[in-house]
Amino acid sequence: MTENIIFDCDNTMGINGCDVDDGLALLYLLGKEHINLCGITTTYGNSDVDTVFHNTSRMLNEIGKSQIPLLKGCQDKDHLKSAATDFLLETVNSNQGNISILATGSLTNLYAAYREDNHFFEKVKRIILMGGVTQPLIINGRNLDELNFSCDPTAAENILRYGENVSIITGNNCLDAFFPKNDFFSRLLSGKEPIAPYIAEKSSYWFDHMMSFFEMDGFYNWDVVAAAYLANPLLFQDSPYSIDLCPENLEHGRLAVTDSPDANLKGINLPKIKYPRELINDIYNTWLSVKFI
Repeated sequence: MTENIIFDCDNTMGINGCDVDDGLALLYLLGKEHINLCGITTTYGNSDVDTVFHNTSRMLNEIGKSQIPLLKGCQDKDHLKSAATDFLLETVNSNQGNISILATGSLTNLYAAYREDNHFFEKVKRIILMGGVTQPLIINGRNLDELNFSCDPTAAENILRYGENVSIITGNNCLDAFFPKNDFFSRLLSGKEPIAPYIAEKSSYWFDHMMSFFEMDGFYNWDVVAAAYLANPLLFQDSPYSIDLCPENLEHGRLAVTDSPDANLKGINLPKIKYPRELINDIYNTWLSVKFI
C-alpha cells in the first residue's frame, strides 16, 4: 500500500562539518517503491533554514528529483509563518487521514501549522519524530547533546501533548544503527549502482568529523532509523511509555520516562530496533535501489 509522506528535515548532507543523516534519510525514502514523497519542508537545526533549503534544492537537482515540491520553513522558533507551513496545511487538509509526516529536525513548522489550525494533528495519519533522549548519550566518554527537540522545546511539547499517533525514535534507540567506515564504502562501492559513488562522495567528510570529535571510525545514522521505522516497521518493536513532560526537560531534549500513574503523557511510542542486522541490510539495499539520473 502506498504511503504518502511529507518529510520535514534539516538536510545538510554535503556541507562540511554538518551531519549527513537527513540526506541519507531522504535517499532511503526515495528508494522505497511504496513511499510517495508528496513534498519536503525544510527546517533549521543542523544549520539555518536558508542553508538547509538551498542544500536540499541542490541535492534534488543532482539526483534528478527536482520535481518533488520543496518548501522553505520557519526561520526560527519566533517566526511561525512560512511556505512550508502553508504547504503542510494545504496538503493535509486536502488528504485528511492519508498523509504521514516524518520530522527529523526542529519542530517549528509542525507547531506553526497547529497554531494556524488546532485540528491539524487530527487530520494527519501519523507522525514519526527523530529526537529526544531518555538518558545521556555518551559516545567514547563524550556527551552528545540532543538537538531536534531542544531547538524549539515549545514546539516539541505541543506536538507531544496534542499530536495523534506519534512515534519518537530517540537518540538512545538509534545506537544499534552504527555504520563503520570500511563497511560503508565496501558495501556501497562493491557493485555498479549509479547512486553509490554519489552517496560515498557526499558522506566521506562525516567520517573524519566523527573521528576528530569522538575518536570513532564510523557514525550513527539517526534520521535514517526514523525513516526506516516509517517505511518498514516490522524491523522494530513498538514500546509505549509514560513520560513526565515538562518544558525544562525539553530544553535539553530529555524525555523523562516514568512509572508514575500521575505521568502527564501516557502511551507515547518509543520504538526500538528489533532486528539490527536486517535493518542495516535494508538501509543499504534501499539506498542502492535509488534511480540516479
